[in-house]
Amino acid sequence: MEVFFLILINVILPVFTLIVAGVFLHRKFQFDMNTLSKLNNYFLMPCVSFANIYQTNVGGKTLVHILSFLLIQCSSLMIITAIISKAAKFENGLSSTFKNSVVLNNSGNFGLPVSQLVFQHNPLGASIQIVVMIFQNLLTYTYGLLNSVSVDQSGIKAIKKFLKNPVIYAFLLGLILHTLHIKLPDFLWTPISNTSNAFLAVALVTLGAQSAYLKITCLSLPLFLSLFGRLILSPAIALLIIFLLKLDGTTAQALFIASSFPTSRNSALFALEYGNHPEYAAQVVLLSTLLSMITVTTVVFLSTILF
Repeated sequence: MEVFFLILINVILPVFTLIVAGVFLHRKFQFDMNTLSKLNNYFLMPCVSFANIYQTNVGGKTLVHILSFLLIQCSSLMIITAIISKAAKFENGLSSTFKNSVVLNNSGNFGLPVSQLVFQHNPLGASIQIVVMIFQNLLTYTYGLLNSVSVDQSGIKAIKKFLKNPVIYAFLLGLILHTLHIKLPDFLWTPISNTSNAFLAVALVTLGAQSAYLKITCLSLPLFLSLFGRLILSPAIALLIIFLLKLDGTTAQALFIASSFPTSRNSALFALEYGNHPEYAAQVVLLSTLLSMITVTTVVFLSTILF
């Protein structure tokens, strides 16, 4: 019960405060959603992508285990969502958003605070979450982005559109500078860092604006499948992989918890930018974040028993 209230106060409520602010502001001032989309995708996202990879120190003996787990888990989710979307006969735009809603999770502003709460006396647990966050960032701006741009494009055209996105180059530049241990001067790093810190607030306000006129009258099949896939199927697959890889202790506990986080807000931003059912994408992010109060707390509790 204590974990539930800590997650509610420290993670869920701050997230929903910013979303509600976006709802109110958009209803009052009628934001230009195209401008907000471009601001997120072509300015804020590149900065947060660069900053995450540039300043994070990844290392440790468990790195191979972590990456093995993440590769198997994400590949499994990709295959399963592709099968489900085909069986359900989703059209391309809906299929793209559905896949992203299950495969991409909120490992940053949701995952890190939760891990810091759970592993406040065990630094290894929080370090594992940082590795997960970096992996999710890479997955977001490769699989997630290409998945979105390929809806109305095919082959070479989709790749060309994908390569025009500045997030990719920001990520690669951050990786190169991090690998070579090149320190940026303050006059460059300070604005990049400040912009990166602003991403969370602006992204959640944007999500609120997307949600300002949402009407969820019933639980549609795509919405149910997204919520089930992200909140139930993902941790279930993670648990199976953990047992297969014979992981234990803090590593197993941290990876199990990391698999349960709600849908990434970036899936909604991509859907907005490329016109792939943005209302449905926003519904998934909102409801998965709300329901995660129950599901994530349950997974945290189970992790303490199992590992």
